[in-house]
This record gives sequence, structure tokens and C-alpha cells, in this order.
Amino acid sequence: QVQLVESGGGLVQPGGSLRLSCAAPGFTLDDYSIGWFRQAPGKEREGVACISNSDDRTYYDDSVQGRFTISRDNARNTVYLQMNDVRTEDTAVYYCNTNPPLPTIWGQGTQVSVSS
Repeated sequence: QVQLVESGGGLVQPGGSLRLSCAAPGFTLDDYSIGWFRQAPGKEREGVACISNSDDRTYYDDSVQGRFTISRDNARNTVYLQMNDVRTEDTAVYYCNTNPPLPTIWGQGTQVSVSS
């Protein structure tokens, strides 16, 4: 069964940076538009960034526009989320999935905690 694998999370101070990775064993990410999603405690999961499969056009939620960058490396079958100038409100579990999401391939996510 295909399951996406997120990594790269951790504890970071406000204003710091992290790079998240999304790997997909047995699943070709380049065939799909891929999104990064996050879920903070007590909140619904929300989409924060997306990269299209047709032309690599990128889209961002207003809350991360100008701070986060989504990219893909097709040779490594990996999608990244570069997070710069992080804020406490970015604290959440981050997931990747196709966009729109395929419900059966959600991974475990990677925890990002922003705190001083």
C-alpha cells in the first residue's frame, strides 16, 4: 500500500528556517499536483502550498506567501517545503499529499514546533 513519508520537522525558533521533504516509495509524485497541508492542535487540516504537475506552477495560502517555497526534484521523486521566517502560528503537523488529496495515502506527517 502506498503511503507518503514526510520528514524534516523539528523545533525551531521564530524567524528560523526548516526544509521539509516528502518521499513517495512506489508512487511517482511527478504524475500529480502535490500539496503540503498542516494540522494544528484543535484545528482542521489546511492546505498551505501546492505545485502543479503540468507546469510546476506554485500556489500558496496567504498565511505563508512570501515565506514558504514548494519545489520538486523529480530525479529523487521528492517534493520539498522550504520554510523561512517561521512564526509560532506555523506550529503544526505537516503532511504532503496529492492535490486534491487521495485519502488512502496520507502519511504520518512531520511535527514542526516554533517556539523561543
